[in-house]
Amino acid sequence: MGKKVLISSTGGHWTQLNEIYSKSKDKTKISLITEKNDSNKTRNDILFLKQQDRKNKEFIFTFIYNVILSLYYVMKIRPDIVVSTGAGSVLPFLIFSKLFGARVVFIESFAKIHTPTITGRIVYKFADHFYVQWPTMLEKYPKAEYKGSLY
Repeated sequence: MGKKVLISSTGGHWTQLNEIYSKSKDKTKISLITEKNDSNKTRNDILFLKQQDRKNKEFIFTFIYNVILSLYYVMKIRPDIVVSTGAGSVLPFLIFSKLFGARVVFIESFAKIHTPTITGRIVYKFADHFYVQWPTMLEKYPKAEYKGSLY
């Protein structure tokens, strides 16, 4: 198995991603990436993106910072596979990873039962594997797979 990255924003996306991480057998080949916040800022086993909020007036600067940081992380790690549960801050990392040959696995948010996320709609176009956690979401993502929920 090659290098794997698990990446998501904070909150529920991070909680879902940790369900996957907790069941991983060989954690030595897994890099974790999320947004830095008060709850995780002291952890040294995580690489961080800057916390991003579309409603913040400084969003564009934060986004540009995360684009540059994402390219740096992809060049540093050279992942073979990237697994993500979203949201927006992870998009540059997923795109760069795909451009550099990594397989991208995206799991649409558990909170989305009837409507897709913005990140999901974008990543659906290039993900190697796309999973939904509710069968109703197969109507929105016909090529996705439903295997149940992470919880």
